[in-house]
Amino acid sequence: MTVFGIALKELGAKPLTAFLNLLLIAFGITILTVLLLGSTQISNKLEQNAKDIDLVVGAKGSPLQLILSSIFYIDFPTGNIPLKDAEQLAHNPMVKRAVPLALGDNYNGYRIAGTDTSFVNLYHLSLQKGRFWHNDFEVTVGQNVAAAAHLQVGSRFFGAHGLTGSSDIHKSHAYIVVGVLKPQQNVTDNLVLTGVASIWRMHEQEPGPSASGQGKPQPFESGEREITALLIQYRSPMSVILFPRMVNQSTNMQAASPAMESARLFSLIGVGLDTLHWFAYFIMGISAISVFISLYNSLKERRYDLAMMRTMGASPFSLFTLIILKAVILTVAGTLAGLFFGHLIMQIIGFYQDSSQAKLTGMLFLPDEIYLVAAGIGIGIIAAVVPATEAYQTDISKTLSGF
Repeated sequence: MTVFGIALKELGAKPLTAFLNLLLIAFGITILTVLLLGSTQISNKLEQNAKDIDLVVGAKGSPLQLILSSIFYIDFPTGNIPLKDAEQLAHNPMVKRAVPLALGDNYNGYRIAGTDTSFVNLYHLSLQKGRFWHNDFEVTVGQNVAAAAHLQVGSRFFGAHGLTGSSDIHKSHAYIVVGVLKPQQNVTDNLVLTGVASIWRMHEQEPGPSASGQGKPQPFESGEREITALLIQYRSPMSVILFPRMVNQSTNMQAASPAMESARLFSLIGVGLDTLHWFAYFIMGISAISVFISLYNSLKERRYDLAMMRTMGASPFSLFTLIILKAVILTVAGTLAGLFFGHLIMQIIGFYQDSSQAKLTGMLFLPDEIYLVAAGIGIGIIAAVVPATEAYQTDISKTLSGF
């Protein structure tokens, strides 16, 4: 029988002890896997969705709420801002691009965002089929929206008031799908895009002629119109210092930096993540001690058997390898089980998430997971070093005579 076979047989001789050790290792690796998958996905989503957006201007309120509502679409807007004021900011010499956003409706939980073609350029959107919206009540939908709602070019649907729910449906106008976006791997996969004028007309008390006619909606019009926010790109690095201060001090609006607010959000989340990390490390430490005690007790109980193996031709190195191998088998099995359950738990979390804008998945495999496998193997080797060394140094004559 090979050393590997002997190791498996010895582990099978005490199945409950082996299972307990495996369970402890799997529990710690599961927690670390969930944390790794969750933090990586959240970090990537924060980075991808805020890419190329230097500043968000909206109504006074919480800067973080403004960022969450206007970039990540997972919170309620802080309010609306007058279109004429937004137009003045858009023409400021420090602004390279200003993208309007008009929010307030949804379709099956997916946000309907009124904007213009500058939004397409900002996110570098491309089409899978159809075209981008042009006339009022035409929409171009993200890949996830099309898949979940079974929408195709030519499909019609009614939007509902509010950012979630479908109790207050706007039945005066139906949206018509004219295009479906290619998967973008950002928040636009979960958006219904249309012109700002469509949002205005949808909320008029009595449907009237479009302010922009049947042509391309123009979001910056004079009058009492309002929008939700402006997504700003700076013209020069100097604007980073001057422009937000000017908005916050000289207007009735507020300016919020996606980079700063995202970092603040992640730091708040990180407090809880750090606690869970230390808890997982604690569990892994206990599992290492448990494996060590199990191997050491097994060594004491099987000392005579090991001496007999030496008399039958087994080398000291073979005994050393046997003990190490038993620990490695336990820790590798526990690590693989932990990785499996970590991905499974993350998939379940994503399945039951209410928000479609920050959907998490367990079907993501990260290169950093190899470090978890290495950590599991390392724990096994460290726990087995002392028992394996004692097995290597077994004195055949003393052991047999003492028995």
